[in-house]
Amino acid sequence: MQRLRYVRQLGLAHLVYPGATHTRFEHALGTYHLASRTLELLEQDAPLVRAAMLLHDIGHYPFSHALEEIGAPHHEDVARPLILDGPVAAILRAELGANAPEALFALIRGQSTNPLQGLVAGSLDLDKIEYLKRDAFMCGVPYGQIDVDRLIHAMVLVGDPPKVGLREKGLAALESLLFAKYQMYRNVYWHHAVRSATAMYKRLVADALVAGSIDLATLTTLTDEGLLAHLGARAPSSLLRALRTRRLYKRAFESPAAQLGDADAFEWIAADHAAATAAEDQLALEWGLEPGEVLLDFPAKTRMLELDLPMRDWEGAINLPSVSDALYRTARWLRLFVARPVPVRRDALLDQLADRGRRPPAPTPPGAAGASFRANQQCLDDARPGAPLRPDVHRAD
Repeated sequence: MQRLRYVRQLGLAHLVYPGATHTRFEHALGTYHLASRTLELLEQDAPLVRAAMLLHDIGHYPFSHALEEIGAPHHEDVARPLILDGPVAAILRAELGANAPEALFALIRGQSTNPLQGLVAGSLDLDKIEYLKRDAFMCGVPYGQIDVDRLIHAMVLVGDPPKVGLREKGLAALESLLFAKYQMYRNVYWHHAVRSATAMYKRLVADALVAGSIDLATLTTLTDEGLLAHLGARAPSSLLRALRTRRLYKRAFESPAAQLGDADAFEWIAADHAAATAAEDQLALEWGLEPGEVLLDFPAKTRMLELDLPMRDWEGAINLPSVSDALYRTARWLRLFVARPVPVRRDALLDQLADRGRRPPAPTPPGAAGASFRANQQCLDDARPGAPLRPDVHRAD
């Protein structure tokens, strides 16, 4: 848990928004506080829920979510052995009962039958409310203005069996939260310079994994600065120096997903890191650049604006799939970053990338980052009892 004091909440966003140096530890304390307030309003005594909010991010990698984009196990999978075994599990069992670690982990994964599941992992959980408010404040942007008090006062247990829902009086605050999330993705989380730094970091770590300069088990124990120091000692590179001195790659091409026509033809860039790396290096070769000097970026968050929430004093539930999809496609951009200026012909580039997406997937090369993650997966499997890690559906952060 203490490691999270040194893992920034927003990864490399501080290179663009200097105030964004807040940590996962601060966020965990904030969600714990919100849980305590909300449970009091709901007249529920649920120490397990408060503990789940405190521990929900315990498995995060350095610089938060970025490494999950290159095939690293989800941070909830990393958290599994930390919660189900060792000192944390012992404390949970001693304080909250023999099955507390398993029950708590089910809450974090969104797989519990607990009526309060929606507070921990759901389409309107306390995690989202807390991070949107904190991120906007620390970045100094006006987009995350959320009426937190109105939202938690409007929360209620609905139905049989009961689950967390919302009274009609909270609708305006809920609409503000959804639009705040869209604005934060469009203007902060997916800001072009933030994504450039993130793409550089992803390639840096992927290359280190392929070279054997670091392994997955080590990654899960390091802080932000600890990882950069490790790479500086074991795998110094021009990419690392550029990231440390904020010499970020520049945009050579960009387009919102809404203007790509068949955006599905480019999904492989987000889904298959090995294929994306191969395409990057092929483009670099064509343009006379070095491997790693061309980076593709097409961030994916398909459940970004997901909302399926029971209501009281309102007919049915709120579900806005069409609006959510339209906003998602305007917030999401396909970008190509380069270390040095190159002439890029838009139509030719899009045709080349779309054509690659239509090909059958090639086998992952033995040295690719995806293979490295699979080879290192045993490190996590050995670290906990029970079944192998599963790529289950995770909650929408």
